[in-house]
Amino acid sequence: MKLESAFLRRRKRLSKPKRKESVGEVIRTVVFAVLIAVGIRTVAFEPFNIPSESMLPTLLVGDYLFVSKYAYGYSRHSLPFSPPVGNGRAFEDMPQRGDVAVFKLPKDNSTDYIKRIIGLPGDRIQVRNGVLYLNDAPVKRERVDDFVYREARGNVYRFPRYRETLPNGKQYMTLDMFQNTDTDNTDVFVVPAGHFFAMGDNRDNSIDSRVVRGGVGYVPAENLVGRAEFLFFSTDGSARIWEFWKWPQSIRFGRIFDGIQ
Repeated sequence: MKLESAFLRRRKRLSKPKRKESVGEVIRTVVFAVLIAVGIRTVAFEPFNIPSESMLPTLLVGDYLFVSKYAYGYSRHSLPFSPPVGNGRAFEDMPQRGDVAVFKLPKDNSTDYIKRIIGLPGDRIQVRNGVLYLNDAPVKRERVDDFVYREARGNVYRFPRYRETLPNGKQYMTLDMFQNTDTDNTDVFVVPAGHFFAMGDNRDNSIDSRVVRGGVGYVPAENLVGRAEFLFFSTDGSARIWEFWKWPQSIRFGRIFDGIQ
């Protein structure tokens, strides 16, 4: 009995460090996993979801997409929570006209916005009777089939849809839902150095660079977060997260892995 007790005590002493080591390994694994995730989110790709209709018909409410963080280089807004760690951008690369970009709202430097880059530094931007003018020349605009939009509640709407072609050849679709709105006729905007002019594809339902006071205004280069690349998930919102039996009807399978034009 004495030998057995001594053996058991020795076994307990030997097993304690192993339990501590096991807990330590778990903690290290979790820390490394978090660091890797934060690293990928900071330097490579970050997921975003679409909460509004300002980018219809290109992006729908309920779309989930990946944004490339390296596309325009890095600023403090590339990091989680935009810490005050410096100004400007490292490895800066200028956006192209027509890029769909995520940026921090200039007036608070924290709210994420997604719009299309229309104007580069020095460009003259104006909208006349719903037609976009770039450097005093109208952007090519072609009427195409109506955009048919079905709400989660089943309501169906049809909106006039146009294909715009920028001078660099970039093409995309826009909506013109209403006539003679405040944003259908604007003053001339001259994009300052180090800034960009962004617009939503849903031209009558977008708070963007056309709205200076209380809106977006010009977007500083530092506020760019990244370029929208492709969708990885999409749902029409007709199923709650726990209503898994409705998922097959609510998921937009045809949009998954679509590139963003």
